[in-house]
Amino acid sequence: MLRDVRHNVVDGQLHGAAATGDGIHVKVGVSPIVSDVPILITGDMDAARIRSRLGLSPLADAAMDAVQWGAAKVYCLPVNAAAAGKIGEVSKTGTGAGNVTIQGTPTNAFAVIVKITGQGGLNSAAFAVSIDGGYSFADEVTVPLNGSYDIVGTGLTLKFTEAEAEDLKAESFMVDDTYTVKTTAPTATNGEILTACAKLKRFNQEYEFIHVVGECGLALWMAMSEFQRELMTNNRKPVFVLLEAQCPDEAVGDDLYDWARQMEADRSKVQNTDIQVCTAWGRLTRLDGTIHSVNLAGLAAGRYAMTAVQKSIGQTRQEAGLGFPKSKLLELIPAALDDKIIQILDEAGFMTFRGYDGLDDYYVYHTKMLCPSKSDFVYTEDVRVKNKIIRETRKEALLLLNDDIDMEDIEGDLGARAKFVGAALDRMVDAKEISAHEITVVDTNPETFVVEGTMRVRVRYASRGYIREIVIDLGRVAQVAG
Repeated sequence: MLRDVRHNVVDGQLHGAAATGDGIHVKVGVSPIVSDVPILITGDMDAARIRSRLGLSPLADAAMDAVQWGAAKVYCLPVNAAAAGKIGEVSKTGTGAGNVTIQGTPTNAFAVIVKITGQGGLNSAAFAVSIDGGYSFADEVTVPLNGSYDIVGTGLTLKFTEAEAEDLKAESFMVDDTYTVKTTAPTATNGEILTACAKLKRFNQEYEFIHVVGECGLALWMAMSEFQRELMTNNRKPVFVLLEAQCPDEAVGDDLYDWARQMEADRSKVQNTDIQVCTAWGRLTRLDGTIHSVNLAGLAAGRYAMTAVQKSIGQTRQEAGLGFPKSKLLELIPAALDDKIIQILDEAGFMTFRGYDGLDDYYVYHTKMLCPSKSDFVYTEDVRVKNKIIRETRKEALLLLNDDIDMEDIEGDLGARAKFVGAALDRMVDAKEISAHEITVVDTNPETFVVEGTMRVRVRYASRGYIREIVIDLGRVAQVAG
């Protein structure tokens, strides 16, 4: 080759950010869809697209909540339901001589309304159906000749029955006759949820946490605590788990004190820094415009997705954009869940939501974890930073396996490797995810090292500081200087 001007392109000099798993999570919940691998949902999908991938299901609803409140990428793992959803009693208003019943196995909680829009009998009357309590209706259709009509995707079938008397058949269904019924969502057993979660051991995408969709109690908290530890210890996956507490029974009425104390007692049986239970419920206007009473864990999941690991999703500054407008989150429920009850739940270690006098929105109050007493990892932001350090230092350390070490300068050679691992921490300092760090090699005994081949590194880091409370010293004086 003739000599000339040549260029060797060197890549990676700008140290662009590699994938870290920040803000990405897996949802595990009931869905009629069958899949052995998580299904990807992205933030640019609308409600119809999400439902096309996950069905009309609790899992789809939870994915919509996360996308609505900030998630750009969610992996959703469907679980088959053991307990089928139930159909309530049909209520009729109107003068038609016929009847409509509903059969099947609902895939979700629906508020079904069948509205007669054209008078007649089978093959002549017309109707429109809503599955969201009347917020929206499907296009008008003619009552089928056989009287059977499937509501696509819901698992429900409408059964139209004409009047028995021949002279009344034309008046079987009259304009504005309505038939309403509510269904409950199917539910999965704890065993089915754990079976689904086990698939995540083979899931190699990076993610920060698992959100288990659907209200649950102590038994699943404990089971997921064990699973989280197993995932970390055996599969090297540092993730936390977000769970939904059961909604207080309406029969409890205005006194939630006993319920809160029972929650406190149950919580004491779980001691894990990487388990979080959301006790907040509210009436939410969802991505599709419908209004539902929901556990607010899905909203928190969306906020985690849009927030840096060291940031609290409970920040109240307007520019942080983490409030939940009351035009969307209409109210917190039950109404009796007042500041006294919230304080009990917060001090017990649950995630809670609240409003502040003087601020327009609702906010996450504290992102508490079910950690042991005197833990250094009380809040999710503490845990997210810890887990990111584990993920990122492991990536760097993996590149050192089977390196050979100069035994004449073992301390210096291992120290250089430790500095290599510490590059991950340097990046986190630069990103203001932690304030400072120190990484040192411990136990550099040549004889021990030759036999074991184990490099032992100690990492200590200083986290960011957080304002949890503000105390203002106010007093009156005769004259203020200046």
